[in-house]
Amino acid sequence: MIITRTPFRVSFAGGGSDIASFYEKHGGCVLSTSINKYMYISIHPNFSGEDTVLKYSKTETVNDVSKIEHVYFKQILEQLSVKGVEIVSTADVPAGTGLGSSSSFTVGLLHALYSYKGKFVSKERLASEACEIEIDKLGNPIGKQDQYAAAYGGLNFYEFREDGSVDVEPIIMNENSRRKLEENLMMLYTGQLHSASEILREQKGNITSGDKEANQLKICELARTLRSELQNNNIDAMGEILHENWLLKKTLASGISNPEIDEMYTKAIANGAVGGKLLGAGGGGFLLFYVPKDKQNDVKKATGLPQMPISFDRQGSTVIYVGDKPDFI
Repeated sequence: MIITRTPFRVSFAGGGSDIASFYEKHGGCVLSTSINKYMYISIHPNFSGEDTVLKYSKTETVNDVSKIEHVYFKQILEQLSVKGVEIVSTADVPAGTGLGSSSSFTVGLLHALYSYKGKFVSKERLASEACEIEIDKLGNPIGKQDQYAAAYGGLNFYEFREDGSVDVEPIIMNENSRRKLEENLMMLYTGQLHSASEILREQKGNITSGDKEANQLKICELARTLRSELQNNNIDAMGEILHENWLLKKTLASGISNPEIDEMYTKAIANGAVGGKLLGAGGGGFLLFYVPKDKQNDVKKATGLPQMPISFDRQGSTVIYVGDKPDFI
């Protein structure tokens, strides 16, 4: 048996500029971190040696991988020519919460299958192949940031070049400042799930023209500013930049926010949050806030939302278990 563990991500600034329609014209950049919430993929040979068994929110058993219903499993298993296995996926957080779960699944499954075949692949290859699968082959209207955050892990600045290449730059900062940054971030669950695809399809068409294009350029510049501030250990800049990023993001597509989310956000700001944003494409999931520790109870009480404590992950996608290959005498 082989088990991979692949982190979810929290994006701070720059989201949207990792979509091809934008970065092929202007280049893009995102500053994000992976967190200690994970997607786990386990794989081992199926006892029968013939059927392929998949266990996720449902169970599929097929004798031909082309019959698999789950489009991600089907695409990746066919692409890597793997069959006759049992694969189980388990996640710390459900899909639709704005943490890049589909990309963590794709990266984690690729990592597990390559390891099962006895092949080492780099983090760059895991990320780029996951992008190709999700965007080019499955046609999802998403960007590249989630796949790279899942594969590489850590607190990084990602540069999306016009030619499609991606540069990954770790944020170097004082360890005490990093720890304080973690302590001052609050993730509150709205209880609402969202469909990222619908919002992103609209956003994809909006961000290359008019005021929305100008606002997306400003969002990208905020990511550059945040990189400089964090490297100078000015972690309090996080709150102000999150707030400015959120105001700009809401202009890019309908459905990114709603009256209930706006009300929760307003209450958090009124009770001590410096700034925040809804994670992912929008419409639901987790609200992220930058809040001094002495104000965090006030924010939690005012919003009435449950908090999910987090810390930063530094490893990215990893193989956490390799068992003996089953054998018969």
